Amino acid sequence: MQAGQILKVGLSGMALIALVGCEEGAPFGQQTFRAQYAVARQSLENGQYEKAGRSYQRLLEQAGPLAPRIRLEYAHTLLRQGDFPQAAAQAGSLVQGSTGAARAAALAVQATAEHEMALQFLAQGDRVKGKQYLIRADKGMAEVLKKHPEMDPIGSLAARRASIKVRKAAL
Repeated sequence: MQAGQILKVGLSGMALIALVGCEEGAPFGQQTFRAQYAVARQSLENGQYEKAGRSYQRLLEQAGPLAPRIRLEYAHTLLRQGDFPQAAAQAGSLVQGSTGAARAAALAVQATAEHEMALQFLAQGDRVKGKQYLIRADKGMAEVLKKHPEMDPIGSLAARRASIKVRKAAL
């Protein structure tokens, strides 16, 4: 083998080792931010919410200017996982410090989590807390739909809001 071919084989081997290092069992600090994000995002999309949540939590520690985006995806993961109080808290922290479309995206997650919390309280017979969360969720969804209707292209947020209105009227 010539020296050039040996170098190519060696570099290919090192690239393979680097890719294998991106496997789930590799120490998290050895992966690039992009690879870590890919794991988190893929886990979220595949319904592996606990894995996605752990990945997003670790990403937040090193996210820098990408922290709002990572926190929003983390909040969405918590929402999907059924941890509605934490999803609302994570999204709520973004709502407070954001404007425009970023605020609306966080507000949609927060309001959805609050709606789910309202349903839980109502199912437990706690009409007071249930109504409080319905009011909060309705207010958040109303803002998103008014200021950023493009964020509800298929009408799911509007449908959720209509459901909230019916529930509130029945209380």
